[in-house]
Amino acid sequence: MASEDLYTISANWLKSLEVASSTGDSTSFVNHFLSDGWFRDLLCFSWNFRTLSGSEKIRGFLSEVVDGKPRLEHSGLRDFKLDDHTANAPSPFKLLGPQGIEGVQGAFTFTITKPAALGRGFFRLTQDAHGKWKALTLFTNMQDLIGHEESSANQHGLYEGREMTWEEDVDAKFCAIEADPTVLIVGGGQAGLMSAALLRRLGIRALVIEKNSHVGDSWRQRYPNLTLHTPAYQSSSTTNFPKFIPKGKLANFLDSYAVNQELCIWLSSTIASTPVYDSSSARWTVEVHRGDQKVFLNPKHLILATGSGSPRIPTWNGMDQFQGALYHSDFHKNAEQFRGKRVVVVGAEEKVTMVQRSATCIVSSSAAEQTHFNSPFPDGTPIEELDFRNNSMPLAFLLQLIKSGGIQHVKMLDKELHDGLRKVGFNLTWELSPGSGEVGLEGFLFGRQASGTMIDIGCGKLIVEGRVKIKQGQDVSHFDKDGIAFKDGSKLSTDVIVLATGNEPVMKTTRALLGKEITEQLPPEVMGLDSEGELNQTYRPSGHPGLWFATGGFVISRFLSKRLGLQILARELGIA
Repeated sequence: MASEDLYTISANWLKSLEVASSTGDSTSFVNHFLSDGWFRDLLCFSWNFRTLSGSEKIRGFLSEVVDGKPRLEHSGLRDFKLDDHTANAPSPFKLLGPQGIEGVQGAFTFTITKPAALGRGFFRLTQDAHGKWKALTLFTNMQDLIGHEESSANQHGLYEGREMTWEEDVDAKFCAIEADPTVLIVGGGQAGLMSAALLRRLGIRALVIEKNSHVGDSWRQRYPNLTLHTPAYQSSSTTNFPKFIPKGKLANFLDSYAVNQELCIWLSSTIASTPVYDSSSARWTVEVHRGDQKVFLNPKHLILATGSGSPRIPTWNGMDQFQGALYHSDFHKNAEQFRGKRVVVVGAEEKVTMVQRSATCIVSSSAAEQTHFNSPFPDGTPIEELDFRNNSMPLAFLLQLIKSGGIQHVKMLDKELHDGLRKVGFNLTWELSPGSGEVGLEGFLFGRQASGTMIDIGCGKLIVEGRVKIKQGQDVSHFDKDGIAFKDGSKLSTDVIVLATGNEPVMKTTRALLGKEITEQLPPEVMGLDSEGELNQTYRPSGHPGLWFATGGFVISRFLSKRLGLQILARELGIA
């Protein structure tokens, strides 16, 4: 299809959609979708994240009354302009799966009337049965609140009227933050740091507390040969990093990011007692241990960026009797000390000898790069444009495409590996639960925070070759001084037991931090997908005023931290 045809199709559809939006005609607006089309909205029509599928649900959402007007009329999206000067200018697309859906995709900008804001959207158009171009997916996303735009200006350097040095300016800002932080962020990993940086650029005072003595120590203190299994181009915009970033380099990157973004961080600091929320003042009282000091803070907002949850350590009878080394995989530091020893791993991750208690979703590193990492992140495209395009795809629709056959291509790439694993008794799955449909790596990532998966970088070959043994499908009965006994009567004698049993849900960590009274007011899950396919309570309202969750890897945090910042800014301005 010629580029002028792509432009004409996109421009005509967008012009018609703008007429429907600016006149508040929800019936006409919905008629621009396929009958089974998808609509994802981040903050343009509500102060939340919503995904709707099908004409009836989309029309129902846009017709809901807000301040006496239907939602479409109340928000007043207008001034639609095709974004034809970026990497997301109109282009052809073809989706995965046996149906091979094809069409035209592109980005556009718009303004929002209430609240006064700037927005950006993304569409994927296909032809219906009558040959008319309709939206398969439409994404609308708030970019900035007018008059409170994200600042990227350099505030320092040589300029007329300068009255202080850069160091003095930063020190003054840090003093103001420490005296009265609007936002307290618990956790200085990638999610906490990105959220803090975004809030700073929006002019909001944010203080980060980090339990370690240096930013990046949560990575730096792990085992020596750890690298990311996701390629560098997905995790960082730095072009000269190794393809798979070593843990020390990643730790140093986070440390330098905190310095370069001028983030106010208290190191070696933890919450000392259960925070208390005062609904009358809309502020928290938080006691913080900072080194050997106790400090009381009264932020309006508390962001929990504490990671994926504490280690899940099952309890079995006799664990205290085992005379060898016993630890959770989160605390693995160095295998050299166990050279020549017998090792049993309870779980199914990349270690030595495995007790596989349930089926595992395995994708080789090469297949994952071809199908999951490289295709959404092609070379030469600005990472901000890629993040925007990738987030325009409703997660529920993506999983639907995978279930309809998109996973078959991935499985074919790993056919030799999977056949070999099955021959030695390793149990494989691509379903979150039996009969629920094969969703593969994406489904496990968003549904279970990747629990039950393995991106294979060589362990699979060791299993196939018999160099790593498998004890499959048997529940542990008890431990004794020599090893593990199973319910089928068998036993494994060993010198070392590693519990590769995953991590507790984020909500369990939250309950330990905030107490029962507050957590009982919250929905039961953080992360995972809600009924519409949005991440539960992540970078969006938690269910409790002034409480937010920021969690997830670089890709999630990089995009959604801006949306979190906009929600907090709107509350500070009194418009949300």
